[in-house]
Amino acid sequence: MKKSEVEHVLRAAAAIVGDNEFIIIGSQSLHGKYPDLADEILKSQEVDLLSKNKMDKTDFLNVIGMDSTFHETFGYYADPVDAHTATLPKHYRNRLVHLKQEGSGVSVKAYCLEPHDLVVAKLAAGRDKDHVFIRALLARKLINAETIRLRLRETRVSSEKMASMTTLLAILIRQAEGEAQ
Repeated sequence: MKKSEVEHVLRAAAAIVGDNEFIIIGSQSLHGKYPDLADEILKSQEVDLLSKNKMDKTDFLNVIGMDSTFHETFGYYADPVDAHTATLPKHYRNRLVHLKQEGSGVSVKAYCLEPHDLVVAKLAAGRDKDHVFIRALLARKLINAETIRLRLRETRVSSEKMASMTTLLAILIRQAEGEAQ
């Protein structure tokens, strides 16, 4: 998704929920730190979105969700999530990155996961598409392996889950290093 498409979803979301502040927790949150990121990294067509001030109304975003008229018309959509959708390190809210918007005409603020916090969430999810995503970020040096390791230490998961996430990170680092050469 392009940043302009994310902004379109945010404007629509603001009108639906009646909130002008949102948190983006999925891969589209990279637009906060890297607004000009290449499209091949941001392949997903959804914006994982949480209303910041009206969390109880986030589900209303299904009106512009998957298979909605909005989705069929534009090819992208909102994926309403809640505060427990992603496994995130402690204090991630202190590191949220403001998504700077230009000329939208509507005052909507979006806060994006800091990329290393996003990678922790992707490691926890552990899907194949997340592996590809993390490898691409590592290969392009958009994230730092040591910072991810530090964030993992701040993440509350079972010891088994932590071992799995740590092992997966090590594998992805090796693969990314091989791709970079």
